[in-house]
Amino acid sequence: MDPFSMVVAIVGIGAVASVARARYGIRRDRHGNEYPIKDADAERMREELKALKERVAVLERIATDTNRGVALDREIEALRSRD
Repeated sequence: MDPFSMVVAIVGIGAVASVARARYGIRRDRHGNEYPIKDADAERMREELKALKERVAVLERIATDTNRGVALDREIEALRSRD
């Protein structure tokens, strides 16, 4: 491999690494320390995703816990019969 090809390869690898860091929201300061980019929209989406995961966990627990599911059905039917 000639020196020119090596330089082009090194620059290409650096460019790909920079694009990957930007895509995943990582920046570097002038000292080379990496830190995540604070984005309000991304933070809001993370919180929403966390809430949705908690809701899915509750639904899974209701669906898989057979005794609780039967009791829940009874409670729902009792509420319906009250009307």
